Amino acid sequence: MSPKPGDRITKNRFISVDILAPLAVGVVALLAWDIFVRVTETPPYILPSPWLVLKTLVSDREVLFPALTITLQIAIVALIAAVVSGLSFSILLVQSKWIERSLFPYAVILQTTPLSAIAPLIIIWFKGNTFAALVVCAWIVALFPMISNTTTGLNSVDRNLSDLFRLYKASRWQTLLYLRLPNAMPYFLAGLRISGGLALIGAVVAEFVAGTGGAKSGIAYQILMSGYRLEVPRMFAALFLTSILGVTIFALLTALSELLLRNWHESATKRE
Repeated sequence: MSPKPGDRITKNRFISVDILAPLAVGVVALLAWDIFVRVTETPPYILPSPWLVLKTLVSDREVLFPALTITLQIAIVALIAAVVSGLSFSILLVQSKWIERSLFPYAVILQTTPLSAIAPLIIIWFKGNTFAALVVCAWIVALFPMISNTTTGLNSVDRNLSDLFRLYKASRWQTLLYLRLPNAMPYFLAGLRISGGLALIGAVVAEFVAGTGGAKSGIAYQILMSGYRLEVPRMFAALFLTSILGVTIFALLTALSELLLRNWHESATKRE
């Protein structure tokens, strides 16, 4: 059935609202922030104005952007490791209820253990390779959503379809490849969106704990140093860059999810 002429207009209108509404809220918040700073005459070492933060972001870009790039590299490597290991572990878990009951609690333990408590130990183990230690810390934070969501998806197969595959004597791996994995795709992508943000959070927290400095330091080190020196505008600029990076990661993963699901899954199809 061919789309109606008004469908594209309606879609573009919704896209415009989705973009303009958050932007309007952001502009109002920035104006309120600036007015508050001006009216109360708050000194910049307590709360800088948004324009001072923007000015600092431009003037210190040669330091802040390379640091952000290093943090991004840690987060990307950790996310890839979480995707590969989480998917593999989930496939192992669904092979048997006994395997799931035996191993899944350890994934929960790994998730509930505070990163700040185990990060120093990991850094000691990887002494001489700080990058690998930070990747492991971020990987631990990003791993559980991949395992939990993917395992749920693999176990949520329609019973009638499962009986049909057994009726046609499909092997275990054929059932996994043609039934369970496609069924788990929406769950997997939902976990991926969560893990993307958690990988960035894990990288920043690990950098805080490690306290690494020098030319290969990440954005967290710049935040720490700015706090120690009371360079609050620079601290806000670093926090702003980190937030923008997190939003960008989430937006890219959301776009990937919609691209993969838009033609067949209800969560990505456009409702009238």
